[in-house]
Amino acid sequence: MEVTAAMKHFVFVAFMLIASCKKEATAPLRIAAASDLTEAFTALAPTFEKEAGVKVSLTFGSSGLLAKQIAEGAPFDLFASANAQYVENAVKAGACDASSVKVYARGRLALLGSVPIDSLASVRRIAIANPEHAPYGKAAQQALIRLGTWDALKPHVVFTENVRQAVQLADTGNAAVAFVAWSNVIERDGGVTLVDEGLHAPIEQSLVVCTRGANAEFARRFVQFLEAEPSRATMQRFGFR
Repeated sequence: MEVTAAMKHFVFVAFMLIASCKKEATAPLRIAAASDLTEAFTALAPTFEKEAGVKVSLTFGSSGLLAKQIAEGAPFDLFASANAQYVENAVKAGACDASSVKVYARGRLALLGSVPIDSLASVRRIAIANPEHAPYGKAAQQALIRLGTWDALKPHVVFTENVRQAVQLADTGNAAVAFVAWSNVIERDGGVTLVDEGLHAPIEQSLVVCTRGANAEFARRFVQFLEAEPSRATMQRFGFR
């Protein structure tokens, strides 16, 4: 039978459609996650990959900057923020599905270093994630304002892009102390003190499925996975409630 040009074109188009569908099906699940989730989500991702059969791509950063990227069109499938406000911002920008918003954890603020929170007057470099876009930095600022020491200490504060960078400054000796997420340092033997939750607003953490990614279905499956008991146990192991 003679193969016409039209038939060849049909076969080519069909092949390209199949290849495109296959590529889309194997696209990674792209998650934008607050820096306090670095250890917890890194621990959880391999289990989800095995169960769901999809690669997980994790991008960590400050919640405010991630929300800005998502609002500007970054193709993430899921946004896990360290507070509720930045999730609301992403929804208002039309970049995320309002019906998928969930509170998934409550975080804890901690002080990394050997100086107590009420004795920081002698400290010359204090690392804090920028309160303008980092929820843990905002909580640290609230705590120091409540203690009446913020104005005096502010000249000695080194602002970082996210809470994970505050940890790095303390670890490298570029800051004497750092206000950090308990989840980032919970596995350390010492040198960390939990900050009284009464000194700042609760760190209620929300997530939302985004609308500009390629894997909304897997994003919803990850939310269900996160709500399951084994995942909850892992989150609790890293200090979340």
